[in-house]
Amino acid sequence: MKDFTKHPCFNKGAHHTNARVHLPVAPQCNVKCNYCNRKFDCVNESRPGVTSNVLQPEQALEYVKNLKNIMPELTVVGIAGPGDPFANAEKTMKTLRLVKEEFPDMLLCVSTNGLNVGPYIDELKELDVSHVTVTLNSFRPETLEKIYGWVRYDKRGYFGKSAGEVLLEKQVAAIKKMKSLDMVVKVNSIVIPGVNDNEIEEVAEKIAEMGVDLMNTIPLFPVKDTPFEDLTEPSSEWMKALRQKVETYLPPMSHCARCRADAAGLLGKDSAEAAQLLSEAAKLTINDGEERPYVAVASMEGILVNQHLGEADRIHVFKETPNGYKLVNIRTTPDRGIGDKRWLELADTLNDCRSMLVGGIGPKPSKILSKSGIKVIEMSGMIDQGLDHVYKGTELRTLCKSEVFKCGSGCTGNASGCG
Repeated sequence: MKDFTKHPCFNKGAHHTNARVHLPVAPQCNVKCNYCNRKFDCVNESRPGVTSNVLQPEQALEYVKNLKNIMPELTVVGIAGPGDPFANAEKTMKTLRLVKEEFPDMLLCVSTNGLNVGPYIDELKELDVSHVTVTLNSFRPETLEKIYGWVRYDKRGYFGKSAGEVLLEKQVAAIKKMKSLDMVVKVNSIVIPGVNDNEIEEVAEKIAEMGVDLMNTIPLFPVKDTPFEDLTEPSSEWMKALRQKVETYLPPMSHCARCRADAAGLLGKDSAEAAQLLSEAAKLTINDGEERPYVAVASMEGILVNQHLGEADRIHVFKETPNGYKLVNIRTTPDRGIGDKRWLELADTLNDCRSMLVGGIGPKPSKILSKSGIKVIEMSGMIDQGLDHVYKGTELRTLCKSEVFKCGSGCTGNASGCG
């Protein structure tokens, strides 16, 4: 039986004896936080959103295996970015499944903004993911409007007050569902002077009513090239007084180390040897899918990726040849109206395909196809463009209008994350 007291982030008494690792498998994000500037290769910074490498799920598993050999005190595997785990749900869930199969006694946890975790809560519970952290910064949409540049949910961008309303609605629903399933929930709140610092006690009161187990108040760390870069970090004395107010409602976390997305080791004492193992894991060659040489495409005419999977009555199947991409055949999709059986049958029909390109897909078929080993890629544009991404690893650009989402001169602007 798992010992939940061995989680160093949730139990202060364990942080000197029990190690944790964050697996950086989730580069994309679905919100634009005005306090965040994510840099992938920034070894001298210790803060969320930063990692030296991004891993594929299979690489992450090998990393955990090697890490456990040198770190027997490792008891927790978590996913906390560097984007949001559920803006990268397929990779997140696959990684958790792989670790669960290899290390059934390991504590599993995720840290999320809560926007898109809802559809995956039941599966998280099935995988025995016992601890979840949700970053919730305010219960007031007008305050959230100041904290977030935009929110992207269900392929739609939200701005201003509406962004805060959508985010808050999904966060509250997710927390309530997780607590109904007896999951341990911690809420992180970034304390931003002049923005939400006078609302933290209100947050504590409301999340306590929802059954949240622990609250972590994190002082703003002003980061260059963000809207909050000129704000002053709250003093330790001020934060101590704030945590005393929080304690009126629920236990406060007082030993947070503001961990990186690739943190490994004891809290506040990340392992240099682990950093080397992470670098080596990122270089591992992953099975390239030769046993699955084809790519399935949801397309109305065989030129563009332009069809939602649920509406497709046929699937185009392509392969790479020395003379370019060739259409192998066109396969009929199973009949509608049979629930999950339709997607299980489709997975069987496409068992020689490594990936599927779709214009849109629901969470249930996406999960079923992913479990069967088919990587689902949502995009719009030329089929060849998607095939280049699968076979050659080229950057995937879509035909979606995206300028409104740009957050800087170097941003692709598709609201899918800066990674």
